[in-house]
Amino acid sequence: MIIEQMYTNCLAEAAYYIESDGEAAIIDPIRETEPYLKKAKERGVKIKYVFETHFHADFVSGHIDLAKESGAQIVFGPNADTAYSVHHATDGEILKIGKLKIKVLHTPGHTPESACYLLFDESGKEHCVFTGDTLFVGDVGRPDLLDGKMTKEELAGMMYDSLNKYIKPLADDVLVYPAHGPGSACGKNIGKETWSTIGIQKKTNYALLPMNRNEFVTLLSSGLSSPPPYFFKDAEINKTGYNTIASVMEKNMHALDVPSFKKEVEAGALILDTREPDAFEKGFIKDSLNIGLQGTFAVWVGTLVDIQKPLLIVAEPGKEEETILRLARVGFEKVKGFLKGGIKSWTDAGNALETIQSITAADFCTSLTDKNTVVLDVRKPGEYESVHVKDASHISLSDLESSLTQLDPKKEYLIHCAGGYRSMIAASILRRHGIANFKNIYGGMGKIRETGAPLVETACKAS
Repeated sequence: MIIEQMYTNCLAEAAYYIESDGEAAIIDPIRETEPYLKKAKERGVKIKYVFETHFHADFVSGHIDLAKESGAQIVFGPNADTAYSVHHATDGEILKIGKLKIKVLHTPGHTPESACYLLFDESGKEHCVFTGDTLFVGDVGRPDLLDGKMTKEELAGMMYDSLNKYIKPLADDVLVYPAHGPGSACGKNIGKETWSTIGIQKKTNYALLPMNRNEFVTLLSSGLSSPPPYFFKDAEINKTGYNTIASVMEKNMHALDVPSFKKEVEAGALILDTREPDAFEKGFIKDSLNIGLQGTFAVWVGTLVDIQKPLLIVAEPGKEEETILRLARVGFEKVKGFLKGGIKSWTDAGNALETIQSITAADFCTSLTDKNTVVLDVRKPGEYESVHVKDASHISLSDLESSLTQLDPKKEYLIHCAGGYRSMIAASILRRHGIANFKNIYGGMGKIRETGAPLVETACKAS
């Protein structure tokens, strides 16, 4: 028996490879099929099933292409309405992979069709459960992603029933393999680990602690930030089908010279600069949005950019294909091309660049004595509640663009996040809207904590 978690940091997403006696199965694959096909070929096994735990909203799954290319059968749980052929498993159905058995557990709550897959080892013992977005480490799936088709309270009630019927009764030593880790917007506050055990989760996961149904529904349906708008589009794509990743890459991989690039800007395309924050601040094209490839790139693109918006890419030379592939993973396919030669070609053609001013955490600490400065914390609410600079203003990065009227043009803002990645995204948003009365803080809260700046700390909240 082989079980391998194939984790994609950009999406905070976990797919799984299962193998036994010449047969394999893939659970929740990302869009490109090559990693799974390559692994199966190297090991000389046949992919028998592609299991989907639900209709993913945060990425385009590779289940359709993978099934076509491998001959595998796509498996969904009950109530999954698709525009393509799948095996609609029944609750409690047993499917075999070599000498292993997988039992389908219908666990609605995150979505109506959500299913968990309980794997029995060769001896027939319950070994692990692939929980999709039903159960995460320290959290459960959010119940508000059906865009009004069902209320979040209805889905939260279903989640309560699913957890109590199928998850809590499992043995403490059963391994928990979820579909997401920290950084995913599919939960409220997912823990830092990407796997756990049922026993640990029953002790530490707020959603598995003893409470009645009404208490659970209130807890799960409150404190939810707005889901990224692309979620609903991606869920629909996963239900109805999509173009092959090869065709998307062929359509979008266009190298543009400077005049052609400018022409697309004039036509309304958004410049997406995917270089690291330190490179971006030193020189960027006016009106660029910086979302660096080294972070949870796809998640932030999906959160901050309209999926229908035409895009132009500025990347480090050699990173253009990776950028376009990672955009396609979340359904962003309207890429007009990338700047050939990167930012250097722009300046070589005699064009000017803009810059961002950043200061160290030590200089930040000194600046706090100036009554004209305001600290702007762009982290998530839970991060802010856990620890923040005294008297800091808080606007989550996901809400910044819609909250710009809250900023006082007579003040100077000192912007920070946890480590500097999100604060540079925030800085680029401000500059795109003509706001320049700010400085970015190198190293974010991680460095601020080393300076002796006045902080307000509270106990971390589960939700």
